[in-house]
Amino acid sequence: MTKSESGPVVRTASGAVRGLREQGLSVFRGIPFAAPPVGPDRFRAPRRPHPWEGTREAYAFGPPPPQESGFLGRTAQPRQPEGDDWLTLNVWTPDPDPSAARPVLVWIYGGAFKLGFSGQPGYDAQQLARTGDAVLVTFNYRVGMEGFALWADAPANRGLLDQVAALEWVQENITAFGGDPSQVTVFGESAGAGSVASLLSMPRARGLFRRAVAQSVPGTFFSADLARDIAGSLAARAGRTPTAADLAATDPRELTRAGQTLGIEMPAYTDRWGRAAPTSVPFAPVVDGDVLPTTPWEALSSGAARDVDLLVGHNRDEYRLFLVMAGMSGKITDDLAARTLRLYAPGGEAGEAAYRSAFPEWGAEQLFERVQTDWLFGQPSLRLAEAQRTGGGRAHVYELTWPAPDSAGALGACHGLDIPLLFGTFGADLGALLFPGGRPTPEAERLSAFVQRAWTAFARTGDPGWPAYDPRSRLVQVLDAEQRVAPYPEEASRRIWEGYSFGALPLL
Repeated sequence: MTKSESGPVVRTASGAVRGLREQGLSVFRGIPFAAPPVGPDRFRAPRRPHPWEGTREAYAFGPPPPQESGFLGRTAQPRQPEGDDWLTLNVWTPDPDPSAARPVLVWIYGGAFKLGFSGQPGYDAQQLARTGDAVLVTFNYRVGMEGFALWADAPANRGLLDQVAALEWVQENITAFGGDPSQVTVFGESAGAGSVASLLSMPRARGLFRRAVAQSVPGTFFSADLARDIAGSLAARAGRTPTAADLAATDPRELTRAGQTLGIEMPAYTDRWGRAAPTSVPFAPVVDGDVLPTTPWEALSSGAARDVDLLVGHNRDEYRLFLVMAGMSGKITDDLAARTLRLYAPGGEAGEAAYRSAFPEWGAEQLFERVQTDWLFGQPSLRLAEAQRTGGGRAHVYELTWPAPDSAGALGACHGLDIPLLFGTFGADLGALLFPGGRPTPEAERLSAFVQRAWTAFARTGDPGWPAYDPRSRLVQVLDAEQRVAPYPEEASRRIWEGYSFGALPLL
């Protein structure tokens, strides 16, 4: 019997797909959940997938959306498939039995809203699917100028609308793969966590999932004015006006290059784009008043997601990854630290003084790293849990404090460390940097097993195994060599940021 004859077959609303049987799981790759966003559909909201006759082979990942390359090990990946059928998804299931009704976990990748691909080896979901006896789904969504630049004649947040389309596909089709559409959990890291926070806030996403896991939520959401101004600069670098009508005929690779060029130049625009400029990331969800009516913190505080169980947290040393990757470790001057503290800490000079008072023993580099960890990921994550509580919902919180065993010992509990721990992919993508030789230590294996059990238990029951967050006791799960429940470890930072409002970043 040939491979094409022996694989499991599932019928979706668009047609039948044949997958592969791999290591005890049925795996389906490259299933379209929307029509290719090309031609007249470029820069539009996603449309239903085109139906097909016969049985479609779902053996290989669909092509990634247009994007720049060379970030966090992506250049070391095998050559990716090419084509314009970007909006595809992948399913790992123990058994495609419609009566199984297993919990469903839907992964949303990160990558600063400008990078990412569901076929990255680091997102191989086979171990997580087996551990949790669950159905795992990963999918592509448009990034960069295709998905998040704000054009005058196109819907905002097209990448988020792609995510909604993928979740609608899950509701319509996942039963046939052995999943329960009433037990869907969305989970994501970094830009993926920002996407999860956005979905919690979006009327279009209501009812599409029951639980949500947000790992390292970024605090960078753009106002429409800021996004519009950045889009004008993006289009100018491509020699175009910031309209979909003018840009639709432009080669996506040309737009990608324009976005990459602007990212390099962004730090020079601090007087115009404020805190967004030094990030060198010209893309983020846009609070446009329609697709995304408000910021996630405002939406959750008003009760927008009170019926959704939330698990949220961050890593202790988030910004250290970027510090080391930029070659700046050991090069932070007192002047640079002071300027960074005044830019990011609440209250400018008063915020700088608060950090220096809270951490009197720390030098310039520690303060430079801490304030950016707090502003970019740490406090936005904690405050999302607090907003959920304020709005009448329930949230569980964690902090990852276990340091990566990288060969130089320089990265600590850095940004992205939770991904190989969650998926068990220690030798792929960022995991290859964090775990020498791609080999986990015994401590890493134990921590990985704990994280996998907690995440899949949460997807099944809404309880990861530790108490819900209470603003009085502030108990969180501390993920370390020895697991413990303790008061939130970053109390000094929490106090500095208490009362701060994470609003949409403005145009100055």
